[in-house]
Amino acid sequence: MLKYFKKRYIIPVVASGFLLVGVSFRQDFFEIAKQIEIFTTLFKTVNMNYVDETNPGDLMDKAIKNMLADLDPYTVYFNEQDVVRFKINNTGEYTGIGAIVTRKEGRLIIREPYKNFPADKAGLKAGDEIIQIGDVNLVDFKEDASQLLKGSKNAKIDIKYKRQGELKTTQIILDEVELKAVPYFGKIDEKTGYIVLSQFNAKASTETKQALEKLKEQGATQIILDLRGNPGGLLGEAVNICNLFVPNNEIIVTTKSHIAKHNNTYKTSKNPVDTEIPLAILVDGKSASASEIVAGALQDLDRAVIVGSRSFGKGLVQRPIDLTYGTQLKVTISRYYTPSGRCIQALDYSKKDVNGKAIRTESKNYNAFKTKKGRTVYDGGGILPDIELDEAKSSSIADALVRNDAIFNFATVYYYKNPSLGDKTPVLTDTDFTEFKNFLKTQNFSFDTKTELALKETFEEAKKEKIDASIKAQYDILMASLQKSEEIEVDKNKAEILNLLRDEIIKRYQFKEGLYLYYTKNNSEIKKAALMLNNTSEYNKILKK
Repeated sequence: MLKYFKKRYIIPVVASGFLLVGVSFRQDFFEIAKQIEIFTTLFKTVNMNYVDETNPGDLMDKAIKNMLADLDPYTVYFNEQDVVRFKINNTGEYTGIGAIVTRKEGRLIIREPYKNFPADKAGLKAGDEIIQIGDVNLVDFKEDASQLLKGSKNAKIDIKYKRQGELKTTQIILDEVELKAVPYFGKIDEKTGYIVLSQFNAKASTETKQALEKLKEQGATQIILDLRGNPGGLLGEAVNICNLFVPNNEIIVTTKSHIAKHNNTYKTSKNPVDTEIPLAILVDGKSASASEIVAGALQDLDRAVIVGSRSFGKGLVQRPIDLTYGTQLKVTISRYYTPSGRCIQALDYSKKDVNGKAIRTESKNYNAFKTKKGRTVYDGGGILPDIELDEAKSSSIADALVRNDAIFNFATVYYYKNPSLGDKTPVLTDTDFTEFKNFLKTQNFSFDTKTELALKETFEEAKKEKIDASIKAQYDILMASLQKSEEIEVDKNKAEILNLLRDEIIKRYQFKEGLYLYYTKNNSEIKKAALMLNNTSEYNKILKK
């Protein structure tokens, strides 16, 4: 009778469930097909009828990218050129000049040449402006100029560039460039090993493991893993790095989505290197994604003490999907959750304010979770360190100085004024700080704070409405007051700004390697992390050992 009941009633219920799913799928499919037909018709009609000649490729590229921008900043479309850059980020290998190059306001600037790679060997320095590549004058070149600096190994590229107003030429011989996930590791004292993990590419866990094992061979009995400024990368590598410090079969991260196939649990699957070695992890506001998986998982498992400032808060997982004609879509497929069950995503992209900006989760709405040993941790706004350090936080005024290149440009001027500094550490004085403030004035530097931008936008609207003349005097007074307050903020954050200047200047003489070496002896966050590790009772108390 029970079997009959099951067959008679349960099977129809299951069938009806499939029916509902089927109906829902057909409705979604019809809506998608309908919208595609509308867009296809529109796109064809515009290109066939517009008054001027159109570029269908550019139009489509912009249409797709603007559509995806409404979802979240991580769901992006890659055209053929974009795909090449994306693969470089994931593999850490490419053939090129070996330098970070940026284009801003039409100018192609060398931001950071890598030591002993082609750009460095050709004599290029940070701050150089490339104006011609081969026969291509960049003034008239509107496409991605960085693609002109890539090619086959040993290819020769003639370059014209400006340095401090002087026109120069050089030739770059392209070579294979390998971006290390671990650009530096070493001992900062007799007991403490220090590992910098700058990105989660395909070699991240291998390089971290090699660094850890070498440091242990050198006598390190405690480790600092530096994830500051690490924007993330491959989720699998984050799991593997956690696996260096925790046993096999430990849950590190869970991903959840409304699409069932994207729901996954990621566990450690290898034998660890050391499950007992005391571990501190440094994070800051630029530690994101995979960095937060490592920090969050090891915090939840009470395996490491997190030191620094609150991390970025990116709890979304993306997956690349190949499309036609060599293009690709990187789409957000799920949210990730640390072992305690918390999602640390800070911005809710499904909810926007009146300006279309994603809403940040307020601290009063954070939810409490428990670590393996019962410590309270919270979701919603990045990883909150066990030991918060004020010096690890960045001020809005310092962020503006970095974002708008004031730090970078002053370091360039300083470098050419002091050519013989070499391996010496620059000692910045009150005089240097005064020179920096004068530099901001002579360069008419704009901080572009939210308040400043809002005031400028208001005045621009007044111009359109032809009422600007009547409010010009008040506008000038407000702008002067605002600039005065910004000058006060610069003075108030003098120590932070001098640190940023010194770091950038050190890189000019000694490359990134020299900066890391300086950090091992002088960086406040590293010193405090080491001090905590040296205090066994404090370390054990934090982790409830």
